Amino acid sequence: MIPIAIRGIQLTSLVDFPGTVCTTIFFGGCNFRCPWCHNADLVLRPSALPETSPAEVLNLLERRSAWVQAVCITGGEPTLAPDLEEFIRSLKASGFKVKLDTNGTQPGVIARLLAGGLLDYVAMDVKGPPEKYDLLTGIRANLEAVRESIALIKNSRVAYEFRTTVVPGLLAEEDLPAIGEMLAGARHYVLQQFRPAGTLLNPGLRELHPYPEATLKNIADTLQPFFARVEVRS
Repeated sequence: MIPIAIRGIQLTSLVDFPGTVCTTIFFGGCNFRCPWCHNADLVLRPSALPETSPAEVLNLLERRSAWVQAVCITGGEPTLAPDLEEFIRSLKASGFKVKLDTNGTQPGVIARLLAGGLLDYVAMDVKGPPEKYDLLTGIRANLEAVRESIALIKNSRVAYEFRTTVVPGLLAEEDLPAIGEMLAGARHYVLQQFRPAGTLLNPGLRELHPYPEATLKNIADTLQPFFARVEVRS
């Protein structure tokens, strides 16, 4: 059993919810083991981190609502939390916009949240081409669930992005067109620069040098035919 609970809060973020100042809520626990993840404690040792109840979070947010009207829910993998929908309903009832970060492994949860009008923005991490998913996630990945989540998000009316962290040695330039085909027709795709910082799941990746930004821009140009918009995020 993965212990899922709120294990961290960033009171103010200018980058987690595009175009909006937000508070970021971190759920501990994840079903992936991506080696470049920079939140290793949230993934591997969530019970060692202090827990904050949803009621405490709501109280905090309501006291700060004059400054922040949006919340980014991330992890870990928040869609594993059994009380996630109830928590988001409370946020929406209090007038907050909600962005969800997800790995797409729980399409049933995503479907309910979208159908309930509970999300204003969804960011789904697409780890790599299908043939590399097990390597990149450290588990035997359920690609059917991932593809179902992609379709749900693409067909929704909410703002969204699909994003891939481009890690040298794990993802090569020639891997990216297969991701484009997997996501073809999506409105927004983001190539994220790998950052060898934070508490990495695989500390050895700290020695890696990220791809030059020019390389990512060249990849973005190659992928442009698949998407309405391709963005490089450093």
